[in-house]
Amino acid sequence: MAFLEKVLKRGDEVDIEEVLNNIDVEEDTAYENADAYVKSFNLNRPEDIEIIMNEAKAGNVLLLNIGDLNKRNATKLKEYIAQVKAGVEGINGDIARISQDRVIVTPANVKIMKKKSAQ
Repeated sequence: MAFLEKVLKRGDEVDIEEVLNNIDVEEDTAYENADAYVKSFNLNRPEDIEIIMNEAKAGNVLLLNIGDLNKRNATKLKEYIAQVKAGVEGINGDIARISQDRVIVTPANVKIMKKKSAQ
């Protein structure tokens, strides 16, 4: 919390690079009372699919990094995403691509508002 107080002090210039570089720094606070988590995972191997599905079944939202696999083997990526999609639909969750390298997976009864591209 001291970091945020330092950054948000009135009259001080905000160093955006410092804020962005420290955004992923974990605090000492435990998240024991959370109902769900937002977790980041890399999708690279078949074993990752089981981990992703277990997390979704536990009610967590997942941000999947697919960039590395997309560069190495687009065919495998398509196969893995199809397996994740089938599993997520089986638990009444949802899946959507949010960028070139990221996919979001939501647990049961959490739906993603998807925009259809204008034609």
